[in-house]
Amino acid sequence: MSSPCAGVRRVGLFGGTHGNELSGVLLVRHWQQDGAEIQRPGVEVKPFLTNPRAVERCTRYIDCDLNRVFDHESLGRPVVEDIPYEVRRAQEINQIFGPKGSDDAYDLIFDLHNTTSNMGGTIILENSRDDFTIQMVHYIKNVLAPEPCPVLLIEHPSLKYATTRSVAKHPVGKYQI
Repeated sequence: MSSPCAGVRRVGLFGGTHGNELSGVLLVRHWQQDGAEIQRPGVEVKPFLTNPRAVERCTRYIDCDLNRVFDHESLGRPVVEDIPYEVRRAQEINQIFGPKGSDDAYDLIFDLHNTTSNMGGTIILENSRDDFTIQMVHYIKNVLAPEPCPVLLIEHPSLKYATTRSVAKHPVGKYQI
């Protein structure tokens, strides 16, 4: 009998989906310079700056929210001169880490964000029936104990998520203040 983790071989660590949320940006840049602390045998871990133009300007986005354009319509748009920057970037990210919904997609994407809300370190899930992410969250909560780590489930039966992390087979968002 194999463990659920046996199939997790490629992990993306995203920072800068919103260019003014700097914790993820700083972590990704740190890991790009020295990734020793995130590397594990048998697992490819790729730190990735998702919206570099917005990060450069320290603004949430350039043309539209990158975390809302990973829907099939945006990902399938023809690349023309006036396509919004974030839609083009979503297509690039989908090529690197996807394609979304395929067997070739990355196994896990952690998308690191900040918020001004008083939520502390919070994990955001989109699917309560994903056994792998449920077990992973349980592990994370145990490791962090006694510090609280709330889990926010934003599951909706008919909603297809268009977030950066939705490209992966197992999407996870992490928010902190």
